[in-house]
Amino acid sequence: MAEFWRSRALPHLEARRSCQENPCYRPHAHDAFSVGLIDEGRSVLSGCLDGPVRLQPGDVVVIPAGQVHACNPEHGAWRYQMVHMDQGWALALTGQEPCSALFVGISVLRRHDLRSRIVEMTDAIFADETRPRIEATIAAMLHELEAVPPARLVVTDLTDAASQLLTRLFPVMERLRLDESNPALSELAGLAGMSTFQLVRAMRRATGLSPLAWRQNARIVQARHLLRDGHPIAETAQVLGFADQSHFHRVFRTHVGATPGVYRG
Repeated sequence: MAEFWRSRALPHLEARRSCQENPCYRPHAHDAFSVGLIDEGRSVLSGCLDGPVRLQPGDVVVIPAGQVHACNPEHGAWRYQMVHMDQGWALALTGQEPCSALFVGISVLRRHDLRSRIVEMTDAIFADETRPRIEATIAAMLHELEAVPPARLVVTDLTDAASQLLTRLFPVMERLRLDESNPALSELAGLAGMSTFQLVRAMRRATGLSPLAWRQNARIVQARHLLRDGHPIAETAQVLGFADQSHFHRVFRTHVGATPGVYRG
């Protein structure tokens, strides 16, 4: 079960409340800065350099844009809430540099005194509060997160080497993003001047995903934007090159943890 709400005052703001009982997410990344709170149950966060992290009620998870992750229930029901927001906007609210710890890697903060701030932020979006009210609430939450001592459970960082790889892989990623069909690995490798083995290894190192998985993630990110803008589900599936609506439904659900219909609202 999942419910979504988009702020009318700040359209890039999206809040969700979810309750899941079965594994529902494959590794994926958002194009937004995300802050979540575990309300009930236990789950496992994967995608961290130090290995999977077991989450418990009260944990706060901070995920910058582009960071590959997956979080699934460990045993029984798991309930959480999360807010996605434009990362540049969030940075402007904090007045911090992009290198601030909050924006360079996944963080898990085991500080239960932060819970009320996260709940207040989610409630403000679901209540469709005014822009000044929402901005003040989120700014206060971000400043509290910034003030947390650096002793975090885990931080996943994008290294300089990975950043350099992204530059080399740019033609590959553009081809994956724009091509309506799945390009052959040999063609993609040629664009980067690599062997197919080197390409797969480089993509995983730079993005956390294989070329095909990265393409699927990019299409679902775009699908979320189209659905939020009111585009029909069938049209969205066709525009993004999915074989049919059923295929789109299956892939979307494994990335978003909800059907396209539930997400579109």
